[in-house]
Amino acid sequence: QVQLVESGGGLMQSGGSLRLACATRGFAYDYWNIGWFRQAPGKEREGVACLSTNGRTTYYTESVKGRFTISRDVDRNMFYLQMDDLKPEDTGTYYCATDTPVLFKLCANNWRHWGQGTQVTVSS
Repeated sequence: QVQLVESGGGLMQSGGSLRLACATRGFAYDYWNIGWFRQAPGKEREGVACLSTNGRTTYYTESVKGRFTISRDVDRNMFYLQMDDLKPEDTGTYYCATDTPVLFKLCANNWRHWGQGTQVTVSS
């Protein structure tokens, strides 16, 4: 059974940093893509940062390029989102997710396995 649990959200001032963590079980990083998504109030969920199975291909949505970094620790079954230079528009509920590249594109919004979400609020 695939399980994902996020941690690390909170309230931060604009320009600050936060690191989100996703504890996982039930799948192999060598075979499944991983990623972070967010949903802002009144908006659709979007892919923020995703990493391919071999760890070589990354996707970042345009608005976070140069500020956010996705990484993984395969030995600990964890992956992370380092968020620097936070902006108020980064506010939202952040979800970690995973699925197989055999069926789904990198950072597709229809992945099947999701965490419960963690709130990130950035004040101006």
